[in-house]
Amino acid sequence: MMKGLYIVTPDWDDTQKLLEITELALKGGAAIVQYRHKTANAGLRREQAECLLALCRSYGKPFIVNDYVDLCMAIDADGVHVGGTDAAVAEVRAAVGPDKIVGSSCYGDLELARKAHAAGASYVAFGGFYASRVKKYPVTTPLSIIADSHAAVPLPVTVIGGMTVDNAAPLVAAGADMVAAISSVYLAADPQAMARRFADLFST
Repeated sequence: MMKGLYIVTPDWDDTQKLLEITELALKGGAAIVQYRHKTANAGLRREQAECLLALCRSYGKPFIVNDYVDLCMAIDADGVHVGGTDAAVAEVRAAVGPDKIVGSSCYGDLELARKAHAAGASYVAFGGFYASRVKKYPVTTPLSIIADSHAAVPLPVTVIGGMTVDNAAPLVAAGADMVAAISSVYLAADPQAMARRFADLFST
């Protein structure tokens, strides 16, 4: 069931800290973990991904690798998230087979969501809806794209970009299945409590 808080890791080289905060988020109710580290070398990436996978397994939650299909396959992660081109989605789906999760960034473009669905995506991600402390992209995605996507493609919708509990609430009310968060959880004073607040958006 792809619903709830979808945490995405920050670019932290400190593996122990990364694991500690991720576990707090899982205890708080995070539903999915994506490993995203844009500056790690291959050795650190493999080490962190293996540790995070083991952690997610212990909580029974899916573990997704950002971009690196080879890493996903090497450690048998639950899936891969890729940028929003239908060719990439099709290639990833062919590489990982029918059973793994394949997520696709569709930014603010409904046509990308249609193409991603046709190419075999498991879910689509839209954003940025708000300014992000981590990712740089246009903050031009309209709230209406959530309902439009549900009408156009039968896939869960993830929303990204500067998410806080308060500004994510109207997106969940509009039908978002998952809220992706990095800084608001990983940099929170109490990551477990913050994850719980996000998770509670989906239980009302």
